[in-house]
Amino acid sequence: MSLKYLFVTFLLIAAMAIPQTKAQLGLLNGLLGSISIQGIVTCTSKDNINGAPTPVFSNADVQLMCDGKVLSSATTNGAGMFSIMMDSLLFNLSSMLNGCNLVVTTPLSKCNSNLPSIGNLISTLHFGGTTLVGTQTVANITPSGFQFVP
Repeated sequence: MSLKYLFVTFLLIAAMAIPQTKAQLGLLNGLLGSISIQGIVTCTSKDNINGAPTPVFSNADVQLMCDGKVLSSATTNGAGMFSIMMDSLLFNLSSMLNGCNLVVTTPLSKCNSNLPSIGNLISTLHFGGTTLVGTQTVANITPSGFQFVP
C-alpha cells in the first residue's frame, strides 16, 4: 500500500510542476514546436530601393547571432536561400526577435569581385506568423533586410 501511495504522490508533484514550467517559458513558447528562419541573401552592398534585380549570393555563410554568440548557422544554396531551424523550448521567440541578428560572414567579394572584401551583411529578424505542420506549430521568421556594415 505504501508503494502505491508513494507513486501517486510523485505523480501529483510532477503534474503540479508542468504548469509552472510552461509559465516560465511563456505562453507562446508552450504553443510552438519550432522556429524556422528562412530568407534569401543577395549579392549587393547597397539597399535595393529601386527594385532593380540583383544576383543572389550562393554558398554564403549565414549566422544567427545573439549577444555576440553564434547560436546556429547555415549556408545559402544556389538560389541564395538559407534555412535555420530552432527549438522554441530552448530559445525564447521574443528574445530572439529583439536581441538577435543574421550575419553573413562570407565577404561580398566572393560573389562579385567589385564589391568589398571587408564587412558583413547584417539583418534584424521579422516575425512572419505561424504555420501548422502536422500537429506542430512553427514560428516563421525572415530577415528584415540585409544591410552592409563595413
